[in-house]
Amino acid sequence: MAEITIEMMRQAFYSAVVCDALDGLGFPHQSPRVPLKPMTVDTVLIGRCKTTLWADMAHVDPNPYELELKAVDECRPGDILIAAAGGSNRSGIWGELLSTAAKNSGCLGAIVDGAVRDVKKMRGMSFPVFARGTNVYDSQNRQRVIDLDITVEIDGVRFSPGDLVIADEDGVVVIPQEVEKEAVQKAWDKVHAENITRDAIRDGMKATAAWKKYGVL
Repeated sequence: MAEITIEMMRQAFYSAVVCDALDGLGFPHQSPRVPLKPMTVDTVLIGRCKTTLWADMAHVDPNPYELELKAVDECRPGDILIAAAGGSNRSGIWGELLSTAAKNSGCLGAIVDGAVRDVKKMRGMSFPVFARGTNVYDSQNRQRVIDLDITVEIDGVRFSPGDLVIADEDGVVVIPQEVEKEAVQKAWDKVHAENITRDAIRDGMKATAAWKKYGVL
């Protein structure tokens, strides 16, 4: 069949079906088991990882915001900013201004393993942000980016630059590039098999019979 484009994925995919596809390929730990909830809009976010690694700090930063601004300015269309901050609630590391700059660079959204702020304003921009929660404190002299465009971890799950990532209200799933083609095809096939099974059950078939016939649940 023709190539399954990211736009086609956005119309059909959701995090659970992608997670199932990765399970079937022997990749059973591709979704962090931590609450990364949609803070701004209810959407399915799919794009390529643009990674940043954050650290807590307790001293005056001689170059505040330096690497996070660099990361945002270097975003390319289709990127999703990954902020690996170890779940820290020391400050709100992502907000309205970074969202505005990222969106101007073509960034599609942000996934923050930490706290964010300016939620109402980001919601008004319709900029998708997934995070652990909110915190009103500014990140200056509290947290900063210490590296970017490297492999980072969230709950032991690795996110590498360029990996395909999908996020929705159920969770976040990342597809390693070495199995991307197979995972995407497997997820695509499962979506359509689930549609057939759902229609059969809706038309009166018992769940057990549907499972025996179609092998999809």
